[in-house]
Amino acid sequence: MCELLGMSANVPTDICFSFTGLMQRGGGTGPHRDGWGIAFYEGNGLRIFHDPAPSVESRIAQLISEYPIKSCTVISHIRQANVGKVCLENTHPFDRELWGKKWCYAHNGQLSAELFNWPLEHYFPVGTTDSEYAFCWLLDQIRKRFPEPPEITQLTAFIHQCCEQLRTLGVFNLLLSESRHLFTYCTTRLCWITRQSPFGEARLSDCDMAVNFEAVTTPDDIVTVIATDPLTNNETWSRLQTGEMVVFVDGKVLQRLHTAP
Repeated sequence: MCELLGMSANVPTDICFSFTGLMQRGGGTGPHRDGWGIAFYEGNGLRIFHDPAPSVESRIAQLISEYPIKSCTVISHIRQANVGKVCLENTHPFDRELWGKKWCYAHNGQLSAELFNWPLEHYFPVGTTDSEYAFCWLLDQIRKRFPEPPEITQLTAFIHQCCEQLRTLGVFNLLLSESRHLFTYCTTRLCWITRQSPFGEARLSDCDMAVNFEAVTTPDDIVTVIATDPLTNNETWSRLQTGEMVVFVDGKVLQRLHTAP
C-alpha cells in the first residue's frame, strides 16, 4: 500500500527532514515506486508537486528535500499502485474547491469496486483510482450537508461519519485539509509526533540523517508530523486507533473522535 506524510505547525516550517525520510521508501527502503506528491498551503493558496516516477529517483523530490518551502499545513503521499495505472493524474494528493477554499486529500489503502457505484453529483475524478473517487464522494457529501461552512465540531463529526462509511469498503487512512485544519483518519496504520520545547535530536530510520531541532526552532514552535509509520528511530510516536479521527490546528490536537461502539 501507499504511505502518507502530513504536517501541522503553528509557524511556517519546512518539512525537508521528514520528507527526506519518506522519499527513501519510494523505491529505496520501501516498495512504493508508483509516484509521489506533496502539497504546501500558503495562506489560502496551495502549491502542489506531483511526479509519477519513484520518489527515491525523482529530481523533483530531491529538490523538495533540499529546498525549505515553509508552510503550516503539508500533505504528502508515496504510491504503490493497486487501482489505476501509474501516471500523473493518478498521483496524490488530489485537490478540489469547496466554499472558496482549496481542499487537499491523500489516501492510503484500497477500497472495493463497490465504491464506483456510489453516485457523484458535483465532483468527478480526473484519474482512475479508488482514492480520487472516494475524495469526490466525500466532498459531495460535505457540500450537500453543509452548503455554507459549518462550525468545526459539526464538520469534524460529519467527516468522521463519512470516513466510517468508506471504511466499510476496505482500508481507508486519510489526510485532508482546507488549509488550517488537518484531518487525519485511521483504519490500519497512522501515527504522529508533536515536537515542541524542549527540542532534541531526531534521527531518520531510512537514511543516515539527524537534526537537532533545538538549533533550528524557537521555544514557541509547535510542529506535529503525521506518517503511516514512524520516520525516526529515537522518538516515541503515538498511533491512531482504528476508526479514530484526530484534527490538528497549529500543531496541536483540536479534536479527537473514535468509532462508535
